Amino acid sequence: MYKRPCFNILLARLTEQRRFLQVLAGPRQCGKTTLARQIMEEYPGETHYASADEPALKSRTWIEQQWDNTRLMIGGGKKNRRGLLILDEIQKIPGWSEAVKYLWDQDTAKKLELHVLILGSSSLLVQQGLTESLAGRFETTPATHWLLPEMRDAFGWDLEKFLYYGGYPGAVTLTEDRKRWARYIHDSLIETTVSRDVLLMTRVDKPALLRRLFDLGCHYSGQILSYQKMLGQLQDAGNTVTLAHYLQLLHGAGLIVGLPKYAGGAARQRGSSPKLIVLNNAFLTASSPLNFHEARRNPEFWGRIVESAVGSALVNGTEGTDIKVYYWAGRNREVDFVLSRGKQLTAIEVKSGAQKTTLPGMDYFSKEFTVSRKLLIGAQGMPLADFFNLNPQALM
Repeated sequence: MYKRPCFNILLARLTEQRRFLQVLAGPRQCGKTTLARQIMEEYPGETHYASADEPALKSRTWIEQQWDNTRLMIGGGKKNRRGLLILDEIQKIPGWSEAVKYLWDQDTAKKLELHVLILGSSSLLVQQGLTESLAGRFETTPATHWLLPEMRDAFGWDLEKFLYYGGYPGAVTLTEDRKRWARYIHDSLIETTVSRDVLLMTRVDKPALLRRLFDLGCHYSGQILSYQKMLGQLQDAGNTVTLAHYLQLLHGAGLIVGLPKYAGGAARQRGSSPKLIVLNNAFLTASSPLNFHEARRNPEFWGRIVESAVGSALVNGTEGTDIKVYYWAGRNREVDFVLSRGKQLTAIEVKSGAQKTTLPGMDYFSKEFTVSRKLLIGAQGMPLADFFNLNPQALM
């Protein structure tokens, strides 16, 4: 069975001498549970898996029960045996981080060799619990949407198939039936994520607005759209602060992201119009009436697919690192993507075939900021296949 690149990293961390809570957070259906079960098969000790993603309501007591079960499996530490406890969908338990902190500190005081792996479908909600209660006790490994090298190695996909169908391993067998595949993306992935990972876990005063915002993000993926224009498109009398918050929730659930404009200052970036990017191209194409062959013959639509895929690859590939992804625009000119790490900047232009309303802005951007590297992807620049086979972190 195919193992994702982070498998060896997680297994090494869970078997080393020093104990840290290991956290694996990311969107639904990206293989977190499969990865956890693969680790159980190779972990050199007792293992116990439990999921809070069941109909029955869970509480902090449930965490204590799973923890104590695993403690008993390793003899309470008296036999010098190792144990691994895996808690899945942890963010669905109110107050989970305080319970984990209490139990973890108990084991630390008793020098109990119990390792813990926490899995969560909403990286935003998991991160909130970690930073509030578990500072200094955890390490995070992001589980992102699958990139081209993984889809190629696991399923033999080529670039064009990846660009259209995105990176969902569970949907691979359905791609021969486009209508069935699209229903699966909408019903089992999008709707489940929105209803169970966002609306049930976070206060959302206007759930219909959040859903329409996601639809808008799919329609305008790869484009810059001001919050005022969004409100006009959504026909809502809400405010821009609400939209920005909902966009953050959708990002935390692994659906879409609103890239900020690079401006050299955090305050100016927060006030910018976002560039909308779907985090998996399946969201964009499943909502389109065009099948794979029709999309391939439509230069305008295919160009949108390419630019969205480049953006999502940059965001997914730099998740959990110190690299930030932006865009830049000014004087009717645009730089499609900007990678920032400290004072290092990489400016990226994408030649996708899509008709743009703005002109390339690499020269103007370079006059305003010190650019370490300038890249052209597509056309006479870096071939698309080469870009998608790269680790985006290598672009810095």
